[in-house]
Amino acid sequence: MFTLTHTDGAARRGHLTTAHGIIQTPAFMPVGTQGAVKALTAQHLEDVGAEIILGNTYHLYLRPGDELIARRGGLHRFIGWSRPILTDSGGYQVFSLSDRRKVEEQGVHFRSHHDGSPHLLTPEKAVEIQANLGSDIAMVLDECPALPSTVQIIDTSLQLTARWAQRCRNRFLELKTGGQMQFGIVQGGTFPELRQKSSELTVSIGFEGYAIGGLSVGEPNDTMYQVVEQTVPYLPADQPRYLMGVGTPIDLVEAVARGIDMFDCVMPTRNARNGQLFTSEGPLNIKNAQFAEDDGPVDRACGCYTCRHFSRAYLRHLLMAGEMTGGTLNTLHNLSFYLDTMRRIREAIAFGRFEDFRQGFLQTFARRALIS
Repeated sequence: MFTLTHTDGAARRGHLTTAHGIIQTPAFMPVGTQGAVKALTAQHLEDVGAEIILGNTYHLYLRPGDELIARRGGLHRFIGWSRPILTDSGGYQVFSLSDRRKVEEQGVHFRSHHDGSPHLLTPEKAVEIQANLGSDIAMVLDECPALPSTVQIIDTSLQLTARWAQRCRNRFLELKTGGQMQFGIVQGGTFPELRQKSSELTVSIGFEGYAIGGLSVGEPNDTMYQVVEQTVPYLPADQPRYLMGVGTPIDLVEAVARGIDMFDCVMPTRNARNGQLFTSEGPLNIKNAQFAEDDGPVDRACGCYTCRHFSRAYLRHLLMAGEMTGGTLNTLHNLSFYLDTMRRIREAIAFGRFEDFRQGFLQTFARRALIS
């Protein structure tokens, strides 16, 4: 299912074959939380080159319901997307409801943020929901402890995550979901010895791929890069590695340099709606008055639909006027930038020039400070 075609240092290029198509790696997955990438249609996503999107199990379970989606033929048919989909377990969203949930060995008791109704999310339930959704890649249920935390708290948490992972795997194998793959999740905070322990426990269960979770939650970038670099050697070389919830364009390049194959993040879509556009020379805030009469494209080096047809002045006008079209055009550009960056990374790895690409990217993109 996963084939490595090139390596350049720790950076890897390959492809992951799924029931709904092949994903070229390293890959970035636009986030479609509730079955839609905000402001875009499926046709838009295909046009910008998205090969896989991410859906949110927690939100789709609560509304419209995974069983309703199953009756509609599964998530692909329901949302009109024929390419691969990865679904998370819903764990992160549940654990973010700190005042609405209680963690036990059995699972997590929580109350819906919609109507306060009570629910129990168990490892088995997370697997069953994702089976109903029919995603190509399903994530196990893990606990996401708050950082910073003590070694003892993180250790206890990762052992619970490992026990839940085994239960997820058992239920996954019982359901015989056909073409669906299941990824395990490594936790361990920022402690190298705990990342090793979590990796070994998770790998021993046996999954089709492995994710590094619990990062990009406020820790310094250098710390995140260090944790990734320390964790990757404990993950199988012949299976995909997924860094969850990351990140900025620089984060993508730096994580690829450390052996990561897959990414997701809301940054390109959320920031687009707020006026931050990513360019080959760094990010810019299109709301700034300096762009009010700027007839140039967002990025002269970009060939996306937005940059080919519209000026910075017009995009600023749309955003200042509150026009929905502004969010669409900005999102088209940002996702084009992210996906084109991944394409350039893959090409650089194939030609053995990734380090040159990396240094050039860091020098040009870092000219302007990122707005988080």
